[in-house]
Amino acid sequence: MSLVTGVMWLITFVTSIWALWLYQPVLDHPAAYVAGAGHDNRIFLGAFLELLLIISNIATAVIPYPLLKRQHEGIALGFVTARIMECTFILVGILSVLTVVGLRTDPPGGSQDTAGAIAYSFAALKDWTFLLGPGFVVGVGNGLLFGYLMYRSGLVPSRMALLGLIGGPLLIASGVAVMFGVDQPSGTLQGLATIPEALWELLVGLYLTFKGFRPEAPILRGGAPAGRPDATAAAVPAT
Repeated sequence: MSLVTGVMWLITFVTSIWALWLYQPVLDHPAAYVAGAGHDNRIFLGAFLELLLIISNIATAVIPYPLLKRQHEGIALGFVTARIMECTFILVGILSVLTVVGLRTDPPGGSQDTAGAIAYSFAALKDWTFLLGPGFVVGVGNGLLFGYLMYRSGLVPSRMALLGLIGGPLLIASGVAVMFGVDQPSGTLQGLATIPEALWELLVGLYLTFKGFRPEAPILRGGAPAGRPDATAAAVPAT
């Protein structure tokens, strides 16, 4: 369980970064993309990576759910729900960029300016899905809920889990700041606020993949701990 969960976390980390980079021609200059030659295969590859992201996202919550619900069933279910909500935003974003590609390959009637304006609208929709999904819901699910479950259960070192508990609220706050115009999307404030959450997700993926759950965690013995256990012992080898 720990190995598969860790690998799924690493897949989410890699696919999300590469997909965002592949989408840049559409997101940066949507009107020019529609009017020009385009890079359709690049966009299709980004969409495919985000489909893998959706699968791995849900897997990171569903696979450890039977174990995490021993700690707190409601919060574990909330984490699964948050992952599904995040993936809903991601899916809408995929449809948005593919629609821009469709405007280039099969343009609607009217002037090129009309197609460009429509392309800008769908690129803006993609930006909003990124802000509300990975930029907000992730802070609630991956940061607060999953961070709390891992901290209280002792399945990973407590200092590592604190990254999620700190990074989640920072990510939420930065998303709200962008929403109300305090900061620009992908601006300095949001970029800095994303670091703890990104580091938390990367570290938990690496830890579960190469070390596994900590063996002294009471939750592994079939019971949910009343409080947080100490984090001192070695980890169970990933299986």
